[in-house]
Amino acid sequence: MREPTLLFALRHGQTAWNAELRIQGQLDVPLNDTGRWQAARLAEALADAGIAAVYTSDLQRARATAEPLALAAGAPLVADVRLRERGFGQFEGHTYADIEARWPQAAARWRRREAGAGPEGGETLEAFYARSVAAVCHIAAAHPGQTIAVVAHGGVLDCLYRAAVGVALEAPRSWQLGNATINRLLYNGERLSLVGWSDEGHLDGDPLA
Repeated sequence: MREPTLLFALRHGQTAWNAELRIQGQLDVPLNDTGRWQAARLAEALADAGIAAVYTSDLQRARATAEPLALAAGAPLVADVRLRERGFGQFEGHTYADIEARWPQAAARWRRREAGAGPEGGETLEAFYARSVAAVCHIAAAHPGQTIAVVAHGGVLDCLYRAAVGVALEAPRSWQLGNATINRLLYNGERLSLVGWSDEGHLDGDPLA
């Protein structure tokens, strides 16, 4: 019987665009000062967790979050383009308010979480879900009985939660996707299951102190 893989599923630290409620998608936005502080705290929290490998989206906000963790854990760092955020096409670089004003019909389909819909030039929700879940399951399959970290994006983590709990793509989100919080999943060779979600105790304190 296959030994399960324990995954730490981690969202990147904060960026200025997160704070501005601006859609990043696959644009390569860096961490801000708070995000770099969060990445350091995350690395400290998981340094002794027995992580065998750290996988990261190739976008710099994820990679800059993953690098301190890989160093603290003494684990190899592997960048994987499949862990990128959803491609949001024409929405990228715009605030939620801008999107509502400029593309009201597309924004309405986005709010309704229509699985087959996507912004012009971007991915559909169902294609993004399939990419994200397949990538993480493929990565986990290479590490039976080990602990790994996957550093990605809010949209990717949303997909993983839905896959682990069995929540439909169209269902509204009722769980948190905080920057640099710790989420735990198991992969048994066939599917993901949830162990724990949105642990943020390591982020207590003032990041700008």
